[in-house]
Amino acid sequence: MQNVIPDSSKQIFRDIYPHRPARIAHGFADHPLLTLDALAALAARMRPDTLEHNAAIDVPLGTPTTKLPPNGLTTLQTIEQIESCGSWVLLREIEQDPAYAALMADVLGEVRPIIEARTGRMHKLRAFVFISSPHAVTQPHFDPEYNILFQAHGRKTVTLFPTADEQIVGQRFFESYFAGGQRYLPWREEHGLRGQAIAIEPGESIFVPLFAPHHVKVHADVSVSLSLTWCSAWSFAAIDAHKFNARLRRLGLSPAAPRMFPAGNRIKALGERAAERLERMAAR
Repeated sequence: MQNVIPDSSKQIFRDIYPHRPARIAHGFADHPLLTLDALAALAARMRPDTLEHNAAIDVPLGTPTTKLPPNGLTTLQTIEQIESCGSWVLLREIEQDPAYAALMADVLGEVRPIIEARTGRMHKLRAFVFISSPHAVTQPHFDPEYNILFQAHGRKTVTLFPTADEQIVGQRFFESYFAGGQRYLPWREEHGLRGQAIAIEPGESIFVPLFAPHHVKVHADVSVSLSLTWCSAWSFAAIDAHKFNARLRRLGLSPAAPRMFPAGNRIKALGERAAERLERMAAR
């Protein structure tokens, strides 16, 4: 598979990466691996710990992960009944399947030169599929990776907020999240005024910047989206800086927020990595 991202879209991506969201065209919405039948077959052979589903209709924004209502179905039943069951399915790390690993490599290979020229070598490439009922909602959250969300079926609106927006996601939330805490962000109605809503349909994608809060609403048809993500040495350092800030806060200090790209977070990242090494040695 070649040239699935048009040159004009690559230029858009080159202009906005890694700071700004943008709609980008693509040419593989009708790929046979992205049909509901193919995805049901994929789910049947995936590791159970990489499958997730829940009810997703009329769930208020800001509902914590632990409060999302179950739908009483298995993941496979949810996919089979996705048009009517009012739910959301996540297939995580689908690169565990060779066919989907190849698809991910093909697509990201087209933008790899742009990415690596700006943020350096790509690390930890991963692929996710979202299958959603009409009108399903994905709760406000941020991604700890760079992310391009490719729409294959149906339409959805992604509402994005400024990267690491202190009004939406504070430093204490970052620190808790990277310690294994709550995934979804708390929500207040006034947050909505700060967002940029971008609708995508089959043949369109959206680049979601690292740490940019966002939530998603599906339109009137079943939605299938492929999310391709990656990390960089800079993003790893930023995450480690958040973890180190949590250590400093436990000592009663008030650390400054990690610096945003292209500024570095090397000292805090090295401090966190050294602390983790000492903890591992002490645990032996």
